Amino acid sequence: MTEKATKVETATRLSRNLALLNAGSSITIDIATPAGQKNKFRTTFIGYLPKQYVLIQFPDSSKLGNFSQYIKQGTAVTVRGLIEGHEGAIVAFVSVVKQTLQLPSRIMVLDFPHSVSLHHLRSAIRIDTNIIGKVKIDDLYWNTTITNLSISGCHLDVANGEKLVLAEDKDIEIVIESIEGSGNIKLAGNICNLKQLSTGVSFGVKFNSSCKEQVVELLNFALTEAK
Repeated sequence: MTEKATKVETATRLSRNLALLNAGSSITIDIATPAGQKNKFRTTFIGYLPKQYVLIQFPDSSKLGNFSQYIKQGTAVTVRGLIEGHEGAIVAFVSVVKQTLQLPSRIMVLDFPHSVSLHHLRSAIRIDTNIIGKVKIDDLYWNTTITNLSISGCHLDVANGEKLVLAEDKDIEIVIESIEGSGNIKLAGNICNLKQLSTGVSFGVKFNSSCKEQVVELLNFALTEAK
């Protein structure tokens, strides 16, 4: 993944940049078992107290499975979340579980991190992806793969799409089904940069400004999964 990253280390700057994650923001946590098994879970950022701790919600118990037994004092956790701004950025830090709470809800109390990485995204920068979905063209749906993604657009491959009648500026809709329980994501855009392949067609898509929120959600998924 191509990105511009900076590491934040002073207490004041740590607090300032953690504050970019709003309470209620969607985040992804990475957890490793003592045997070396790793998994990622989507959950919610609650907040923090400078120099003391960070609070995050336990992931959905139905998603955790056997990993729930490893969320305990001393477990290392990597936290990542996408913040929205002029360019957009992802915040990432590593911490350790300090305590777990059952009331008022299941909460993980993490040690305040020693460093925070900020990965700034620019509209011109794309990240490589392998996201499977469908693309609606002239009221017909075709299986497709999003091979790269940015805030402003993406690139699609459609296998066995030789019969597609495509033209630049044609309106299309991309549907990504059930991203970690958040439901379908629908992205509207228009075709650009057509290319015929021996196995199908390949083309770029410029997103409509009306689907910015959905693009950010998909970027959040793609970024956290790519780490």
